Parts: sequence; structure tokens; C-alpha cells
Amino acid sequence: MHTHPTPKFSIVTVAYNAAATLEDTIQSVISQTYHHVEYIIVDGASTDGTMAVVERYKDRIARVVSEPDRGLYDAMNKGLALATGDYVCFLNAGDSFHEDDTLARMVHGLPCNEPLPDVMYGETELVDSEGHFVRMRRLSAPERLTWKSFRQGMLVCHQAFFAKRELAGPYNLSYRFSADFDWCIRVMKKSRVLHNTHLVLVDYLDEGLTTRNRNASLRERFRIMAKHYGLAGTIVRHAWFLVRAVVLR
Repeated sequence: MHTHPTPKFSIVTVAYNAAATLEDTIQSVISQTYHHVEYIIVDGASTDGTMAVVERYKDRIARVVSEPDRGLYDAMNKGLALATGDYVCFLNAGDSFHEDDTLARMVHGLPCNEPLPDVMYGETELVDSEGHFVRMRRLSAPERLTWKSFRQGMLVCHQAFFAKRELAGPYNLSYRFSADFDWCIRVMKKSRVLHNTHLVLVDYLDEGLTTRNRNASLRERFRIMAKHYGLAGTIVRHAWFLVRAVVLR
């Protein structure tokens, strides 16, 4: 008897003064054809119309929190604490699933009669504020992902990285811009089976927190890589990153 898995996904959206972009994100989650989904929105006490947008969809949202927080990753930790699904995924305001059947296709691609993988991952398209394709993400997902893969940089976008909830510890709040990079590595260190969906999973709005604070973010990433992969190797790899950046310009 072939039994196909039906994992439950906890999708967490963190928002702050995101009235202009949040509705597209909500609609992309609630229009998924796969229905084992728990949707959680964590708002940082927005002062614009964000909560009015949430209110319009509240019957389709499992949990809503709106209160002050200590930044993006603190809000994400609140979402993690509320999640009850098999997998957790963070889809921030402005980001959306690539298609209405993205989750269904992910699940359909899982092998029957086998334990659920620890991580599911895929590709990311960058889109503009109108949702139009800009380009594929510069770093593409490797065929086989391990915790050592991120020595080459964050090869999988955080939004296209679905972690088993039981393996997902809290984000380290000592990192202001790149705690997601550290979090993914820590999840992968605990993972045995990482499943490449071979799908574009997410449309990522091309203007995030990290983009705006690029230098501070890169310094944090260096610290995170040195912590997980050792200082000497990280210095050598960063010299190569500089060469690559100049050559590929």
C-alpha cells in the first residue's frame, strides 16, 4: 500500500508597516491548493494600515500577533513558538509562493512510504513590486545540500528553505541582519535528509532588510561562517568571493 505523506506546513509572515505589500503575501498563502497549512502572522505593532489588511483575511489565518518586538528575528521567534506544523517556512511581507500549487507540488514530489525529509528546499525568483520577474537569484540551490554548502554563501534563500519544526531552534538575536544564515546552518547540522524539490518555490521581493544594510550584513555573515567553518578557511573563501565579484561584474 502506497501512502503519500501529507505534512502540515506552518507558514509565518512577519510584518511591520507593510500595508502596501502584505496583501499579495496573504493571498499567495490562502490560495494554495494544498490545505494542510497553518498561517501565522506576527506584526510588530504597525502604525499604518497593516492590521486592517490582516483583518480582512482573519478567518483564513490561524494565529495573529500584533505587539512591539525587538526586530525581525524576535518576531520570527514568536512565530516559531506558535507553530504546530511538521514544517516551518518564513514568507515575509512582499514575498509570495511562486504558484498556487507550490506546496502541493512540493508534497507530490516526496517519496511514498518514507519518513519526511528534515529540510525541503528549492529555487527563488526575484520580482519587482508589481510581481514581475526580475531575475533568478544569483546563488542557485545545489543539487545536494548539506550544512557545509553554505561555506559558498547562502545558496538557498531563507524563504525557500522549509525546516522540520522539531529541528528549528530560535534565531540568535545577537545577529541583527543575518540570523537566518546562522539558523539555516544550525538546522542543517541536525538534519540527515535534505530534499531538493527541483522547483521554484518563492517569488522574493527584491528589496529586503539585508539589501539595505549590506555591509553590516556581510560582516555578520563572516562572523557566522568563522563560527561554523573556522576562521582560516573563511578568510581564504572571502578572498575568493572578492575575486569572483570582480570577475563577474
